[in-house]
Amino acid sequence: MKKFFHLYIYSTLIAITLLGLWVYITNFTELLDPVIFPSPEIVVIAFGQAILDLFKGFLSSMGLLVPAFALALVIGIGGGLYFGLHHRFRAILEPFFQTFSPLPPTLFIPYAIALFPTFKSASIFILFITTFWPIFLGTIQGVLLIDKPYWDNARTIGLKGKDLIFKVILPASSPLILSGIGTSLGFSFIVLMMAEMFGAESGMGHFIQYYTDFTQYDFVLAGIIFNSLIILAIMIIFEKVKKRLLFWTNLKSEAN
Repeated sequence: MKKFFHLYIYSTLIAITLLGLWVYITNFTELLDPVIFPSPEIVVIAFGQAILDLFKGFLSSMGLLVPAFALALVIGIGGGLYFGLHHRFRAILEPFFQTFSPLPPTLFIPYAIALFPTFKSASIFILFITTFWPIFLGTIQGVLLIDKPYWDNARTIGLKGKDLIFKVILPASSPLILSGIGTSLGFSFIVLMMAEMFGAESGMGHFIQYYTDFTQYDFVLAGIIFNSLIILAIMIIFEKVKKRLLFWTNLKSEAN
């Protein structure tokens, strides 16, 4: 707890200051439209009234995000390892990787709607495209940047096949793989919210769009705060997992 307070004292002070400004501006001035910018106490009431719907929306959103992300992990890491280890095939297809990876996933929405029978399957497809490229390219880059001594040591002790992949290649390339996963996770929430705001009947993004249509901005702000807290919690958990998996890099930095 003491360590947590030491790390986040300034973040906490900034949050308290912003909350104080929100209270002051909405309660003691007429700078903002009270309909669009309700006071914190009104938002808290709306939050309490909508808490069950917010959690239902969260579960609905995870029903889209989890399968898409899991598929991107399997194909992205597997494909990245293959192309990272096979120079010839990578050289042939690299122009296509560089062409398609920067394209916004939303460009494929018309085809997703036309080809997939349901909104859920189309959304999973778009989220898969969103999360796949950073993981795939991060894995390739991680394999290519493995230091030569790792390969020399592996050859010396005769590591091949699965042993080589799981004992040398994956651990050595894991920093860039996890970096790609983190980037994918961030992008996935952006695309998820956009998709749910314009085509879904439930979800974290749909909640905000629904109450926006009825100009109930106390519920809109409650949804934005809830979504922000959920995303923050997920990203913190990911960083904790990443730090645990890369414990050897932490030891190296402490030694330096």
